[in-house]
Parts: sequence; C-alpha cells; structure tokens
Amino acid sequence: MDRETLDMFRSTMRRFVEERLIPAEDLVEESDCVPTEIVERMRELGLFGLSIPEAYGGIGCNMQEETAIIRELSRASVAFRSVIGTTVGIGSQGIVMDGTEAQKREWLPRLAAGDAISSFALTEPEAGSDAASLRTTAIREGDVYRINGTKRFITNAPRATVFTLMARTAPEVKGAAGISAFILPADTPGISLGKPDRKMGQKGSVTTDVILEDVILPADAIIGGIPGKGFKTAMKVLDRGRLHLAAVALGMSDRLIDMSLTYALGRRQFGQPIADFQLVQAMLADAEVDRLTTEALMEKVAARFDSGDKVSLECAALKYHASEAVGRIADRAVQIHGGAGYMAEYKVERFYRDVRLLRIYEGTSQIQQLIIARHMTRQASA
Repeated sequence: MDRETLDMFRSTMRRFVEERLIPAEDLVEESDCVPTEIVERMRELGLFGLSIPEAYGGIGCNMQEETAIIRELSRASVAFRSVIGTTVGIGSQGIVMDGTEAQKREWLPRLAAGDAISSFALTEPEAGSDAASLRTTAIREGDVYRINGTKRFITNAPRATVFTLMARTAPEVKGAAGISAFILPADTPGISLGKPDRKMGQKGSVTTDVILEDVILPADAIIGGIPGKGFKTAMKVLDRGRLHLAAVALGMSDRLIDMSLTYALGRRQFGQPIADFQLVQAMLADAEVDRLTTEALMEKVAARFDSGDKVSLECAALKYHASEAVGRIADRAVQIHGGAGYMAEYKVERFYRDVRLLRIYEGTSQIQQLIIARHMTRQASA
C-alpha cells in the first residue's frame, strides 16, 4: 500500500470512528451488543479482510499498515474492534501462515468478505497461560478425528462461522509436541456454547465456553495437513497478535489523552483551568511519555516483523509495555477528571475497565516477562 492510499484509508477510518462509532458507544454499553448496521458497514469497508492476502480477496495489509488502521479503530470503544479482531488476527492467521492451498481457498475469501467470522479456541478451564497442558483430545479413527473437551473465554464464539481449534492428537505425548490445529466449522454436530460471560468491561464483545462432545472432523481439517504442529502455529499467530494488541492499546491511549486534555482545559478550579496546575501537567506529561514510547516501539517492531526478522522477544516486550502503559494512562485519566472520572457519563471509567483486560489476554504481563527473560538468557548462553 503506498503512502497516499494508507493515508486515505486512515482518514476514512477516522471519520467512521468520529461519525458512527463514538456516537454509538453508549448504546453498545447499555445493550452489550454492536448494532448490525455497524457490523455491515465494517464489512463494506473491508475491515474483516485487513490481514488476508489480496490473492484471497483481502486488503493484504502488512503489520505497519494493520497497526495504523487498528490504532484509528481503537479510539472508539474496544467492542467495535472486537467484532473483527479474531477474524483479522488469531482466528484466521493460522490458515494464512500454515494452511494448505485448499484450506486457504475454502476459507480466506469468505473471511475477507466478512461472510464468515473466525474464532480462536485455545484456552481451557485448566490451560490458560500454560497452553501446552491443554486437555481437549482429538483421537484418530480411520479418516476422521473424534474431538472432546471444553474451551473457555472464547472471543466471538457465538458469532463464529469457524474455529481455529487446538487439540491434543497424541495424548501419550506430553507438552506442545502432541498438539494439532484444526479448522472446525461452527455448525459441526457436537458443538455447544455456554452462556455469555459477564465481564468487568468490554461490553459488546462476546465470550463463551465452547463445549465439544464427540465432534467428528475429517483428517484433512488439520491446518497444513500435518499433526503435531499446532502449538508452533499458535505461537506464530500470537506473536502477530501481540503487535495487533499494541495498536489497540495505542488507540485507546490516544482517546484517553484527548479526553483528559479536553477536560483539564475546560475544568476550572481556584479561578483557572486545572491544566495550569503543575501536578495535573505532570500526569498529562507522563501519559504522553507512555504513549510516545509505545508508538516508537510498535513502529520499530512492526517494521522488523514485515522484514521477516525473528521478533518474538520484541513482540512480547511490546505487548507488555503497551498494555501496562495504557493502564497507567487510564488511571491518570480518571484522576485528572476527579469525581467526574468515576461517573459513567464521562466515559473514562469505561475505558479504565476496558483496558484492564489487555494485561491478561493473548498472554498475561507475567507471561510476557517470562518470554522476554527466556529469550535473553538463551541468547546470552548461545
């Protein structure tokens, strides 16, 4: 994408956010649902196909382009980004990266058009951060696999047309080596969903349990056609997802700082705007430093990712920094607003609740620390 085209795309997204999404935030919060007309407009804009190659009907953004667009989108309530998030990211990228040509041709055009929505089924009741310990089994029976297990906190499960499912195809093999990745159509018999989770924040995004009882899948449903490669696929997908989530954090940081500045300039105490007080200025300055450091690191890591460098350490560092930084920015935004920051009508309390999840999903901050340190010690020992 040339610079002019990217700038036009970003401008279109900025108008969409300002004119359609931000005015709909209260409705989404109250109804816990994104209006169908907004979802349809997202299809028309091609947002479901951001990361899918042009050969399969997508826009084919690289990571520098994708993060720029996701940053714009995430200035509005994170629920809107969640509608496309799994399809753009962890739900489709296993097929993009490791799928067979037949699998790509079957699913990617539908996903790119938004006619199908994908979801990523990895987490389980007893396997979250320790993903290699997952217990869902896929037992080979001739030309098919019989799958049993439960997946937990699966984003967009009720909306999904297809799941990227991680299951253990070699129960006798402990750890990551026995895990395979499957393409699982959501209408396959034996799949049921738990009730929607009630969450602290992120109203309008939907997560549920996915229960698998004697689900039968053909052997060629394994991504890439080779058993035992699923964990490697998941880790590659999550590296990319961490870049994406940094862009989400950065867009939310943009909005929080804008709201804080507007309020600080308009709110008067002791005969002057509170923006004139040095302790308020300190909070604004610290927020800006957090935003700028996230932006600089994200742009550097995205460029290296696009060039094909190995950046697992950097992706973990970026996700860790970005999610912690936006948490600090949200806390300062509430403080700058004072009592108003605790009231729903000013929206900063909503963002304060929404950003908290960024430090948990797709790898907690503590898991990112472990990844960073392990890469460091490995490199030092080489």
